[in-house]
Amino acid sequence: MKILVIGSGGREHGLVWAARRSVGVKEVVAAPGNAGIEQIARCAPVAADDIEGLVKLARQERPHLVLIGPEVPLTLGLTDRLRAVNITAFGPSAAAARLEGSKSFAKEFMSRHNIPTARFATCRNLEEALQALDQFGQPVVVKADGLAAGKGVTVAATRAEAEQAVRQAMQDRVFGEAGDLVVIEECLQGEEASILAFADGKTVVPLLAAQDHKRIGEGDQGPNTGGMGAYAPAPVITKALQDQIQKDILEPVIAGMNLDQTPYRGILYAGLMITPDGPKVIEFNCRFGDPETQVVLPLLDSDLVALAKACVLGRLNPGLVSAKAGAAVCVVLAAPGYPGKYPKGLRITGIESAEELENVMVWHAGTIIQNGQLVSSGGRVLNVIAQASTLREAVERVYQAVGKIRFEGIHFRRDIAYRALKQEEKVTK
Repeated sequence: MKILVIGSGGREHGLVWAARRSVGVKEVVAAPGNAGIEQIARCAPVAADDIEGLVKLARQERPHLVLIGPEVPLTLGLTDRLRAVNITAFGPSAAAARLEGSKSFAKEFMSRHNIPTARFATCRNLEEALQALDQFGQPVVVKADGLAAGKGVTVAATRAEAEQAVRQAMQDRVFGEAGDLVVIEECLQGEEASILAFADGKTVVPLLAAQDHKRIGEGDQGPNTGGMGAYAPAPVITKALQDQIQKDILEPVIAGMNLDQTPYRGILYAGLMITPDGPKVIEFNCRFGDPETQVVLPLLDSDLVALAKACVLGRLNPGLVSAKAGAAVCVVLAAPGYPGKYPKGLRITGIESAEELENVMVWHAGTIIQNGQLVSSGGRVLNVIAQASTLREAVERVYQAVGKIRFEGIHFRRDIAYRALKQEEKVTK
């Protein structure tokens, strides 16, 4: 069996890793891949947003299954295009992927189907958005409607910050077309968690809850990023909360998408805030999260390819999904300046030493080989992942591994999983 993985980041390195471990898989091809992925798969130089190129590649390769990593090809309809030429793809249709591709679509969908979320207003021009701010106190959340690589959301502490965020999106066009509409929301209070779930159009089965760290600095300070680290399982999601999320959020999404005649097949990612009033949806993603995938996949005790095929065929059932005991932690190593401007071409050393540690993996996020050397090519450069029987052990192990890796200006958060560790300390005192 041949698998084609679309994308070039740490999430895709994880998908390639998991696909290679699946029963019956003989070959994995990645497009475009990265310097780490090409050590374990054959890479094809086709960009993840080149839909025509990807369809052409798939017709040449004839894979048994295509795993689509990033959101852009999904929202551009890659799944639909592949299915039209009889190639099996795991991922929602373009119509279903609007849950991620348009914040206003998602909010209106949740309102229509009684899925708990923050109060919101959808604004179509600058004047409307500035007026809508009067309906909300501070802090307030300002979101560019379209895809903005995880950077189109501002949590504004003051009215001035909120107005600046609105003007940046709608007047300065810093997010391009993504800022054609703006969604303004009340700022939910509580603890965040992420649920990734397999869906086959009728049934939805969650994986272990994870928690990511979006802000660049320790203690969740500074601007949002694509994610600076994650851990799983997240203890904030108790069994009772998981059951409530299943009943009040995951199942209504699948039912609602069917009612709207856009059945959802693929990975459904629910970014949640656990508020005093219960779990509420912050956002939906239509694919594996990044960096949550980097901690959820190592703890998956099921065959990824078999699960994906079950979803495509409408044969998913809860018994197919099982998890390993223990915990996993991921720390993202970023280039200096990220999430702003950052240099490329930084020479990387020490990965082999890090991977000599027990149950440690280093997945590449933004790397290339240049003049025979491994160098950086993105803002998020590497993902260091550790597993252990307890979360505390996994945290200690991952930072031991991080300490062995070097590149100029290396930046990472030193407090991944701090909320869970604090909670552990309270319990043991």
